[in-house]
Amino acid sequence: MSLIDERQDFSDVADVFLLHGSMQSPAFLDGRLCALLALRDISAATWLEEVCQSLGIEQPRDPASAERLLGWRRQTLEALSASDLDYTPLLPDELFSLGEQAQGLKEWTQGFIEVVDEVADNELRERWSQALCEAIEDLEGVGRMETDIDDSPENENDLFALTEHARMAAMLLYTEQHPGMPQVEQTDAPVH
Repeated sequence: MSLIDERQDFSDVADVFLLHGSMQSPAFLDGRLCALLALRDISAATWLEEVCQSLGIEQPRDPASAERLLGWRRQTLEALSASDLDYTPLLPDELFSLGEQAQGLKEWTQGFIEVVDEVADNELRERWSQALCEAIEDLEGVGRMETDIDDSPENENDLFALTEHARMAAMLLYTEQHPGMPQVEQTDAPVH
């Protein structure tokens, strides 16, 4: 099995960033990736170019790194378009403090909103559902949240809820921009 088919997690992608001399979190770029896939259907080559530009390099240093970065895009696209709606933002996991997890969510949201602001003009936004408009507005607030939080059950629950909201907003944007993808059952469809 090649790296491109392997399931990527936050640490996998962060390790590739470190290998290229970057200490930045992949969360911001993952937010951008999600919104770009929803709004522009960004190609693999264009995605690799964007990541390299962000890392300040011309190209990945080795084929394994390129495969890992392309696998990240493929995994995100497959999750966004899958009928089981299992897309999950690439964020720091429980190995990180709640503050670091919150910072990752904040950065993911900023990347996502940055692309929405760049790509979605008023004409496009007018075609969005009220639910999507509200979700995007909520994400703008998440992008400004305080991340210096204590490790407590309450904060963990709040962060989980905010992450779930970001996940649902991302899937809603993708499904509204790609009608019929994923193929999900309509709950209000008449039964014969």
